[in-house]
Amino acid sequence: MKRFPLTVCLALAGFLAKGQVTKAPAYPLITHNPYFSIWSFTDDLNESTTHHWTGKDQSLIGLIKVDGEVYRFMGKEPASYKTVLAAADEKPYTCKFTEAAPGANWADVKFDDSNWKTTTAPFSDDKNLGKTVWTSRDLWVRRTFTYSKADINKLYLKLHHDDEAEVFLNGEKINATSGANGDLIIMPLKDDVASKLKEGENVLALHCTNTGGGAYLDAGLVDELKPTDHAEIKVAKQTSVVITATQTIYKFKCGDADLQVTFTSPLLMNNLAVLSRPVSYVTYSVKSNNSKQHNVQVYLSASTDIARNTPMQKITTEKYASNTLSILKAGTVEQPILQKRGDDLRIDWGYMYVAAPKTANALQYVTTGAEAVGAFFKGETKSTAKEGTNLVLNTVVPFGKVGKVAVEKFIELGYDDINPVQYFHTNLKPWWQTAQIKTIEQVLTKAASDYPVVMKNSEAFSALMYRDAEKAGGEKYAKLCALAYRQAISAHALVKSPQGEILFLSKENFSNGSINTVDVTYPSAPLFLIYNQSLLKGMLNGIFYFSESGKFAHNFAAHDLGTYPIANGQTYGEGMPVEESGNMMILTAAIVKADGNALYAKKHWKVLTTWAEYLSKEGGDPANQLCTDDFAGHLARNANLSAKAIVGVGAYAHMAELLGDKATATKYKARAKEMAAAWMQMADAGDHYSLVFDKKDTWSQKYNIVWDRILGLNIFPQSVYDREVKFYLTKQNEFGIPLDSRRTYTKSDWIIWTATLAKNEADFKALANPVYKYAEETPTRVPLSDWHETTDGKQVGFQARSVVGGYFIKLLQQKWAVKK
Repeated sequence: MKRFPLTVCLALAGFLAKGQVTKAPAYPLITHNPYFSIWSFTDDLNESTTHHWTGKDQSLIGLIKVDGEVYRFMGKEPASYKTVLAAADEKPYTCKFTEAAPGANWADVKFDDSNWKTTTAPFSDDKNLGKTVWTSRDLWVRRTFTYSKADINKLYLKLHHDDEAEVFLNGEKINATSGANGDLIIMPLKDDVASKLKEGENVLALHCTNTGGGAYLDAGLVDELKPTDHAEIKVAKQTSVVITATQTIYKFKCGDADLQVTFTSPLLMNNLAVLSRPVSYVTYSVKSNNSKQHNVQVYLSASTDIARNTPMQKITTEKYASNTLSILKAGTVEQPILQKRGDDLRIDWGYMYVAAPKTANALQYVTTGAEAVGAFFKGETKSTAKEGTNLVLNTVVPFGKVGKVAVEKFIELGYDDINPVQYFHTNLKPWWQTAQIKTIEQVLTKAASDYPVVMKNSEAFSALMYRDAEKAGGEKYAKLCALAYRQAISAHALVKSPQGEILFLSKENFSNGSINTVDVTYPSAPLFLIYNQSLLKGMLNGIFYFSESGKFAHNFAAHDLGTYPIANGQTYGEGMPVEESGNMMILTAAIVKADGNALYAKKHWKVLTTWAEYLSKEGGDPANQLCTDDFAGHLARNANLSAKAIVGVGAYAHMAELLGDKATATKYKARAKEMAAAWMQMADAGDHYSLVFDKKDTWSQKYNIVWDRILGLNIFPQSVYDREVKFYLTKQNEFGIPLDSRRTYTKSDWIIWTATLAKNEADFKALANPVYKYAEETPTRVPLSDWHETTDGKQVGFQARSVVGGYFIKLLQQKWAVKK
């Protein structure tokens, strides 16, 4: 492993103390890949249950016992539920349905449904997801069930609907929900609904309308159990939190002891062996805050929800030891490897691990969720369960007598996903599996032995990155980069293709779940071009293979390789020919610049030539097709999309020149210049350039032309940059520039690209700083969203996506400018 010199480490540690981020929409704790990703959604770590980035509970609870007094510093016990009426996640159920509009009072208990069809739920248009295929517009369902009167604490509806849904209990409407929710969501019901349940026969009736796209319907009822009373457990006082590129660091006052908890996901891009390890460190540093010594124990409870998709999946656990580690392991009994694909999913195969060095003398045991916290408080550290649906892995680390000198110990959280992805029908192994490292136990052992060096390198890198970003764009820009770093990397899986090439495959989080989407790669690229362009090659290699193998038989680039984690070919319903071809051309040229040679372009020159010809013919004045901003709808004659094609053609000419093909270089450079001149004329709207050609009352951010400057192509004159930047400064709202003249929402990655068009520091900060204001003040508490309203800072859509790697474009520009 590469080391930073001690003098550099000390200097950067001093810098770190005065910088970095103290406020975020959500706080990264464990960040490795789309499935192993745990966050705190509140400013205080002990204010809420911790979550997977999708928002589902993945509970980590932290307690500290100081001279017998127990303080909670992390998480909250998640709500638990008792089934009243099972939904299909527990077991399929029989019901009656019709697809023809029923008569009046169809939801009543006494309604005659004898002519309705009897079937098994759930319903879906996908036969692989539902027990009954539903393809019509409307569906009416009646489910008769027997209920025995019991005390109900708080009744909830479990409902998965796609799209509009109405729910009735014994003829009375108890819920109406618009849109589609993508999963079984637990929805609160009014307090009086429980009283509508009758002794004996009851009817839960549902009406769902599919307004377009997928179709799904499933429902059940649950009772939220009263929380276990732990009044004797006190809440630790959080005194600070700091986020760096690789760490999130909390400090607490716990009575007579001070506790620092550091979450380190060492995503060091200069060392893929470390980057690929699915292991995070949780470090505890404890000291007395008075003149006395105190007896201290620290406790971690890790829910086995981390290893399953839904709460009803049965878990099996194991406690064992290696030569140097004490280990707890958990995973589903079922182990459905690579059997699910989509967006709002958690992993339900492979195994989670909590490991502690034997030198820490940790006590480890498994309990049910209800027993966990109480068992630690009472000192009952024995395993009480091996299999079940509500289990947690518990680790108690004894610190003994602690005085004014801080005592530090750590534990590891790891995950073995066995086969992270399927790539053209081959199940791939994780990158960390080599001839020398074959088991997760070896990974955990190596991570533990490397702990001191990895921690120093993580701290040094975080400080160096922050310093460089601050120099490039100022303090607020540096904070944005620190917020983006782990999120951007951990939205990928790192594997090796059957051909031996690196693959770094993104998941299009909180969107459609596509794998290796090219227009997600494009905005994320600056981060990887700065720190390790081989990872960017890993994002392009699969797309090149898709075309070069003949599997994607088009004269333009594909949109994606499938739906995560299955990369067997494009599943997005509509292509983006100009968008993706331009992206691939520009990013290949960027890799060439980062490499300092054109070998990567030479390897793929045949398909690059095909794409260049397509861009030359179709990109100057694009037809009605989607671009990366597809959520905003189709556009014909899209000026920003045209700009991408022009830069793509110029990038191809530049690469041809580097390869010594002067004739091709001259031809395509002239073509790019010709296209740019026409663009300037067609998009000219006086004080700006229009959103679509010849419509002077429109405008848009022209973020794509930033690569003309970064790659040194010199296709567009400086006057284009100056005119656009001047105009953007008049269109700002409180939380940034709108994406274009159609709406007030924006994309924060594109704002930073647009700000990078500015030729002076003041204009860059004026355009970029509102993005940090959004990140600091947004009321939407989720991992950083790249799609927000500029008027109130609320999330519009998307979260936890890799595209925030695009924030690094200003730093990339500066670093490459210095190399000239």
